[in-house]
Amino acid sequence: MAAAVAEKKKKSSWRALGLALRNRKTGYMLLFGFAAGLPYALVLGTLYAWLSDSGEIDLETMGVFSLIGLAYAFKFLWSPALDRVDVPLLNRLGKRKQWIVTAQLLIGAALVALSMIAPSNDTIGIFSLLAGLAAFASATQDVVIDAWRVDVADEVATIDMLSTVYQMGYRIAALVGGALALFMAERTDWPTVYLSMGALMLVVGFLGLWAPDADAGARETAEDEGDPYGLRKAGQINPRLRAYALGAVGLLWGWALVTVGLFMVRSLSSNPDTRPDSVEFISTMGPMVVIATVVLPSLIAAWLVRQERKGTNLLVEAAPATSAGDRAMDHLYRALILPLTDLIGRLGWAMIIVIALVLTYRITDAIWGSFAYPFYLGELEYTKDEVAVASKFFGVGALLLGLALGGYLLTAIGRMLTLTLGAFFAAATNLLYADLARGGATMEAFSNLTGFTWLVSHLGGDARLAKLMMAIAGENIAVGVAGAAFVAYLSSIVSKGYSAVQYALLSSLTLLVGTLGRGALGQMIEEQGYFDVFILTTAIGMFAVVLCIIEWVRQARLGKASGVVAPEAAAAPAE
Repeated sequence: MAAAVAEKKKKSSWRALGLALRNRKTGYMLLFGFAAGLPYALVLGTLYAWLSDSGEIDLETMGVFSLIGLAYAFKFLWSPALDRVDVPLLNRLGKRKQWIVTAQLLIGAALVALSMIAPSNDTIGIFSLLAGLAAFASATQDVVIDAWRVDVADEVATIDMLSTVYQMGYRIAALVGGALALFMAERTDWPTVYLSMGALMLVVGFLGLWAPDADAGARETAEDEGDPYGLRKAGQINPRLRAYALGAVGLLWGWALVTVGLFMVRSLSSNPDTRPDSVEFISTMGPMVVIATVVLPSLIAAWLVRQERKGTNLLVEAAPATSAGDRAMDHLYRALILPLTDLIGRLGWAMIIVIALVLTYRITDAIWGSFAYPFYLGELEYTKDEVAVASKFFGVGALLLGLALGGYLLTAIGRMLTLTLGAFFAAATNLLYADLARGGATMEAFSNLTGFTWLVSHLGGDARLAKLMMAIAGENIAVGVAGAAFVAYLSSIVSKGYSAVQYALLSSLTLLVGTLGRGALGQMIEEQGYFDVFILTTAIGMFAVVLCIIEWVRQARLGKASGVVAPEAAAAPAE
């Protein structure tokens, strides 16, 4: 009987997987994932190879591009506008599609324009401006694609499957914008590479016109023009109190925008000596920006939720907006405050668990990633060609395999179990590198036992390369599973109505923590060596495993208390 049930569940999982992969939304998710990963690879990695090949741009001048990474780290700052502002002429496409298509066309145009400019000391200003525009449009696209994924998910194209397919498209684009771009540049030239990539982005933008959209162009309409969001009905927070809360949050977000904006302007200075250090800025001002835009506004939102639940400071009768100022305040309140009150209202004290999980889940690979090449090339003394084969080609294949495995596990065993297993294996695979740091005896023995060493040797490698490839494969498969599960988890806890702001806020925390930990980790490597660092990162990763279990138990109890089946249990279609 148990075997029959297990077999039925297995068939159901494969059936759900097959239906999802044939869905039109899934196809566009793959395309949008590719569109998100391509400009990131081109402007934050490959572009530096072009500048180096030009022979006219020194390393100090390349510091002007430090602002490009900030567009991705602080993209949540302009995410509220993407929920409320329409693009002229394109707004009929839908709330998300109008921005996705606009961003993709801007990225394509910026890349094509870059292909027409030879980088030199005379053109570095316009060159950096175009690269910055591409990065800004790319970060904007990321925000809206994340929201689109949440909005269009349904019982067939589930949020878990869409999240996995997105990650696959993103990783494929990283390979195209990295390895393939370098390959093309070696055989043609850099302008041809960027012209080709820009044309590809323009084609993607054109194809995006036919993508499905959750609202199909429909906008929110108001029964009462004086109260478009139901904020001025009886039982809602008093407008005066809302104005105070909005003013406080507006000042905090305004300070953050000005701080980041001034840094970007200073980074564009023509004098290299006056340009600020981006790493120092993120490590010092980054936490302050997050406190100002996430922590303090969340506390304000929690207080507002408490007022509403206690029944204090509420309207006793409807008070429709009577002026343009009142209506503007309602728009701003919905953009800045409601996403937070919605999140905290739904999660309550569990918001602390969610934030802790977001902060720690990807910290292991996020911190270690910056030191991968120094470890491979410096500590282990592999050649650049060996690292390219092991990391860029074989490693990307292993990562895609991990994403595919993660997608299947999400369907077969559920989101929280996959999330927990992903956290555990992503942390534990750091021990593979700890073994390499001590000579790699275990990796070599395992590679020999499985016949992998024999295969690599017959393809032109040796036993030494085989053990590196084995370690990279183990880590990348684990990271693939963890990445698919984590994106699915984040997508599952945000609301469709506020998905752009909520997802951007949560995902930004992941990026920041990894950046903050790199300085301390680098110092530890200098003082104690790589082996101790890998043991530490494994231990840090286990905190995320504990938090996953706590969150899993919380969700299970919540489902039982409400009599609702857990999302992962409900995802499998009935036979």
